[in-house]
Amino acid sequence: MTMTATTTAELYAGNPAVARAAYVDGVRAWLAGRGLDPDSPALVDTPARILRALEEMTAGYDEDPAVHLARTFPVTHDGGPIIVTGVPFTSLCEHHMLVFTGHADIAYQPRPGDPVAGLSKLPRVLDVYARRLQTQEQLTQQVTTALDTHLSPAGAACIIRSEHGCLATRGARKPGSVMVTASYTGVFRDDPAARDELHRLMAR
Repeated sequence: MTMTATTTAELYAGNPAVARAAYVDGVRAWLAGRGLDPDSPALVDTPARILRALEEMTAGYDEDPAVHLARTFPVTHDGGPIIVTGVPFTSLCEHHMLVFTGHADIAYQPRPGDPVAGLSKLPRVLDVYARRLQTQEQLTQQVTTALDTHLSPAGAACIIRSEHGCLATRGARKPGSVMVTASYTGVFRDDPAARDELHRLMAR
């Protein structure tokens, strides 16, 4: 008889309550291994608090950007870029599960006559992906991919600047260092003049 090893994902699939209990037990074990009393008044609720915080910060796995971009409005426009700058976000690095925070500039260029997305939808799309375990490079590209997929614009762009806890508080320990990533599609990728104009508008 052949025995098949059960992966962790298979073990907890469809059993969120069991997975949560295992996580709390794991944090308690880590505290005890660190020489701390997990039943002390200061720490007894800490594992459950950590779990709630992580579930809140990864709620994007339960969201679909298509929902936000499905609602569009017919407006009169000539196909110029639509830009939202300085959008704040917080995400968790998938390598260390430490916070990175920053701001994003998000843009897309609807085709002449096409309906446009509501103003709040671009930040909401960013949040869908930011509230997942992430790398900044991936997050930047996911935003433009979502805009391309659901709005079919002439082009999309996302520029992110953020400070990473894994660089600021551990390892190299370089607080204040800022990582910049950019993703361009369509006209913003292929036409240098359109990209330069986009940067000029973002800088205003």
